[in-house]
Amino acid sequence: MKSSPSTNVSTHFLSSPSSCDPRHTTHAGAIMSIHATRTVLALSFTVLATACGPKAVRGGEGTANPNLDQGAMSTTLDKVDIEDLVKKNSDALFASPFWARDVQQSGENPIVAIWPIENHTSEHLDDQMLNLLSQLETTLVNSAAVSVVSRERQAQMAEEVGVQQGAAFDPATAAAVGKQLGAKYYFTGKLTSTDERMKKERRVQYALFLQVLEVETSLIKFQHQSERTKAIVR
Repeated sequence: MKSSPSTNVSTHFLSSPSSCDPRHTTHAGAIMSIHATRTVLALSFTVLATACGPKAVRGGEGTANPNLDQGAMSTTLDKVDIEDLVKKNSDALFASPFWARDVQQSGENPIVAIWPIENHTSEHLDDQMLNLLSQLETTLVNSAAVSVVSRERQAQMAEEVGVQQGAAFDPATAAAVGKQLGAKYYFTGKLTSTDERMKKERRVQYALFLQVLEVETSLIKFQHQSERTKAIVR
């Protein structure tokens, strides 16, 4: 005899797992535990990745990393190298007979102009060369012994006499510009480098050559060369 539909429904209902069935509760709890474990693992990996990844830091005087600038990142000139090169040349300048006789004992603050320092290295150092000029200009201004023509005014005057920006140094042209600026002396120079490689090591020897010339006569009144070496060693 066939069972009635109501009997089938009741049998199906009774055979279905109940939410109160301990087996069902255990299964659901296991699934939730797996999801929770995965979430914790994902968060842990995120924290580890963040902790091990690169981060931005501040360096210099007054920070938690006062010596951050001291480490070399490459063989290219950096801020510390430029400061060292300028300081060595300026120390030699201030200790020279020219500075004592023609500047400090002249009874006046002679006007000086700074001609762009030429980059004779094989590297593109536009930013570094501007920094070098700024360092030299600041050093001369702070000496309080000379009056320094602003580089903006000098560039304007050079343009008026037909000198292209970045043009190679020419004594006659520099003298003409210097006279129009009222300068008695002008500074010029060049940056050179010697690059050596052996296997996976590299050494670059930089030299900053600085000259002071008299505008009226083009006579060399002072010259000095400072060196700085950078290398990649293993």
